[in-house]
Amino acid sequence: VQLVESGGGSVQAGGSLTLSCKAADFTYTMHCMAWFRQPPGKEREGVATIDMDGTVTYADSVKGRFTISKDKANNTLYLQMNSLKPEDTGLYYCSATSLYYSDYLSRPDVGYRGQGTQDTVS
Repeated sequence: VQLVESGGGSVQAGGSLTLSCKAADFTYTMHCMAWFRQPPGKEREGVATIDMDGTVTYADSVKGRFTISKDKANNTLYLQMNSLKPEDTGLYYCSATSLYYSDYLSRPDVGYRGQGTQDTVS
């Protein structure tokens, strides 16, 4: 199982970034995919999730600014991040699980995950 993130970088506050996560062709068996992040010196935290049926959830801190989506045909997960703030800085990684969790956003250690991509907002 392989997840490869890309799209990270450095941006000024108020700017935008789009992250991508290319998955091996197993995503049809995954119940849920998600983006998590780990800010410097802090614990991992959930950012956004998307279920097989397209249901999405967001952390309160990113609601209205971030959008999670997926392209099934290309097995790619996206995270569009707008109005970025310095507190959005962190290592962002995508995750996938074949099991159902109603609180997947609170389970950063569950499922498969990629190596991550670093985002820095200044």
